[in-house]
Amino acid sequence: MIEILLPPAAVPVEAFSDIPGEAPYPGEEDLLARAVEARRREFVTARRCAREALARLGYAPAPIRPGPKREPLWPAGVVGSITHCAGYRAAAVARDTALAGLGIDAEPHEPLPDGVVEVVTTAGEPESLARLRADRPGVHWDRLLFSAKESVYKAWYPLTGRWLGFEDAELSVDPAAGTFTARVLVDPTRADGGPPLAVLHGRWLVADGLVVTAVAVPRHP
Repeated sequence: MIEILLPPAAVPVEAFSDIPGEAPYPGEEDLLARAVEARRREFVTARRCAREALARLGYAPAPIRPGPKREPLWPAGVVGSITHCAGYRAAAVARDTALAGLGIDAEPHEPLPDGVVEVVTTAGEPESLARLRADRPGVHWDRLLFSAKESVYKAWYPLTGRWLGFEDAELSVDPAAGTFTARVLVDPTRADGGPPLAVLHGRWLVADGLVVTAVAVPRHP
């Protein structure tokens, strides 16, 4: 599913179920010490997907530890992202010589809980969501916006080292092309000196009861 949204340089692996009783990978056990069973299953499966993706790039299996904002810490030379929700787990990685950053997210295709839209939208976005609902009522556009901003953040943070709130990016969606654009409303400077992340582009898909989004940041010379 998610491979449709990613460029050829990215290596995705996804799973729609867990392996009963699968143990955490050695070196990750402590990350699940206080986790409930559902959280354990999604973590173990998603990390397994990530290791399978890394193996396709030639990397040996190893623990994938979290960083200061719980982001996955990838081997040197790799960018990537992990997502999981009910019934779906996925990871995508790429060599950093091919892509500067990756962000993926999956959500159940259902409306956001009451009160959440007001928290995750910036000026103009509620009106945009209303127009999208009127034109294509079969899509839960509020959930898609939420997922897209999650993907944007996952691509943004490793390149900047800074938080990006939902209110810090203005999203526009092209329903016909299956794409979205996020205009960043805060300082877009990258920590690595690369081109500013003033605008990020992504793709989206609704299928099998899921909303899936992805952002790939190109590698510039």
